[in-house]
Amino acid sequence: MGGSASHLNPRDDGTPRVPYGWLIFLTILSIVIITLWFREEPTGPLHQTRVAVRTVATPLEATGVWLTSPARNFVYWVSDLGVTRSELQEISNQNDELRARVIELEEMRLTDERLTALMSAVPTGTPENQVLPATVIGLPGSSYQDVIVLNRGTRQGVDLGMPVVTAQGLLGATIEVGPNYSKVRLISDQQSGVAALVQRGRHLGVVRGSLSGELMLDFVRIDVDVEEGDVIITSGLGGVFPKGILIGEVLRVNREGNALYQTIVIHSPNSMTLPEEVLILLDAPPSIDNLPDPERRAIGIGDN
Repeated sequence: MGGSASHLNPRDDGTPRVPYGWLIFLTILSIVIITLWFREEPTGPLHQTRVAVRTVATPLEATGVWLTSPARNFVYWVSDLGVTRSELQEISNQNDELRARVIELEEMRLTDERLTALMSAVPTGTPENQVLPATVIGLPGSSYQDVIVLNRGTRQGVDLGMPVVTAQGLLGATIEVGPNYSKVRLISDQQSGVAALVQRGRHLGVVRGSLSGELMLDFVRIDVDVEEGDVIITSGLGGVFPKGILIGEVLRVNREGNALYQTIVIHSPNSMTLPEEVLILLDAPPSIDNLPDPERRAIGIGDN
């Protein structure tokens, strides 16, 4: 072979020969150095050489660590982006729990706001222990009878003929009471009747419901002044509803020449939507047994 041939002489099959001589030499040298390392004193030349090399290498190693730390931190950050399926499921469950808790707290906040607004409808001077919050658990079952069901009954002190109010004013009165429920006839029911007062002119009348759901103010003489927008409140007569509870406002007034009384239609704020919570006024009214028959019929007690 010429001078340009490799120092690894190929075998006859063409594969290069391994330089076993160098491997044997390096192996023997390593054994000698290790033997001398363990036999010499800590102050020996090999130990001193190692100390010198470490002294020189340590600053270089620290510099290398400092230079490569951004890259290593980036690699760690990227590796942290990967999460297992179980971790993702746990995060999803925690989010669902937090969302449910937020919804629950928001509902509690809204309920508290509604109950605070309800208290504005309580007649002045009513003791706090005579006001019972209740939740509507049953809506009117037909268009012929406006009756709702509440989740309070005799166990909470509810009795027949007790007024029920909302933040918008008078809603109705209890007509049936069980241990843990009560039925309320709304003032819009055709069998309902409330002794009322025109706030501006102090004219008396009776607010009655109708099959169409409209509220009518009856028995107001044709010669008295009632106008659209006049406020109608309870008069307190009859011993069922305390005086001064808002019923509604006059929507229309019709005066026919030959009639004794005006035809007055009232708009009640409660006619728009039924409330979720109401207040039952527990102030015991006079015995309903002593009320006149028209008043008993007006609140739905007795013969209809």
